[in-house]
Amino acid sequence: MRWWSPHIHDILDNMRAFLHHLFLPHHTNNHRPKVLHHQSLLFVIISLLTLSFSLHPIHKEYPSVLGISTNIAISELVKLTNQKRGEKGLKPLHLNDQLSHAAASKAQNMFANNYWAHVAPDGTTPWVFIKNSGYEYLYAGENLARGFTTAPEVVDAWMASPTHRENMLSANYEDIGFAVVPGSLTGSDTILVVEMFGSKYLAVNNAGEASNSAPIAHVLPAQASPESPQPTSGMAVAAIQNSPLIDTKTTTKNISLFILLFFIVVLVVDAIIIERKKIVRVVSHNVDHILFLTILLLAAIIIGKGITL
Repeated sequence: MRWWSPHIHDILDNMRAFLHHLFLPHHTNNHRPKVLHHQSLLFVIISLLTLSFSLHPIHKEYPSVLGISTNIAISELVKLTNQKRGEKGLKPLHLNDQLSHAAASKAQNMFANNYWAHVAPDGTTPWVFIKNSGYEYLYAGENLARGFTTAPEVVDAWMASPTHRENMLSANYEDIGFAVVPGSLTGSDTILVVEMFGSKYLAVNNAGEASNSAPIAHVLPAQASPESPQPTSGMAVAAIQNSPLIDTKTTTKNISLFILLFFIVVLVVDAIIIERKKIVRVVSHNVDHILFLTILLLAAIIIGKGITL
């Protein structure tokens, strides 16, 4: 049975030598890990770009296999919003069909005109959509979100922003409307969540007196709203639920984090070995590269989260 032992030992020795050449500074790789050579980095970049382009048509043709896991329901958005208000002793808001229609129109308008802002490129304000829905308001407000995949993420992001939080916790409002609309915006598929607030009557403070406080951020008085036609493109839904076999958002993010962390580790090990063995290299910017990749790693962790407006 010993006839195979030398053969196995040779394979293991060759494997160790190959890994040493690939990941550790050695005379066989000019004292720089092969994976850090320009050719290797170029290969990694080309491979990632090729993978990215090849996944796009699969996502289009087979969304149930390759896509983004999403679960956003208007009923949950209302529930979570009122929970936040309840924690502050505020009255719950009532879901209003007119405000929901206004929110859907605003989302459709953003998709149709390819913009992400409270005010459209032609100057159309959120209050136009509210007025056109038939909701005659004294106070009104708007929160926007895009790129989120669950209702709690949306509400938590709004609560983390001072202006959005002020809208959600305002005692001036008694009604709320939501629209959850999928589509393509600025060249990428996304889901827009539009939250419209309103009140048809004077808000009452804790002493039972009418409040004449000024409208908060993103709020204008009713008489400031001009008339404008409503867009008809796009479609709002009560809920968006999608559970593909492979979540491209999570998978892509994990791959990016793994690659960045891998190169950071290789650079750190390389720097340690070079320092211990006192190897002199013509060019060595390990510290700069480590800092740069660490910044990219932090950015990759942040990127992929939704944004609010």
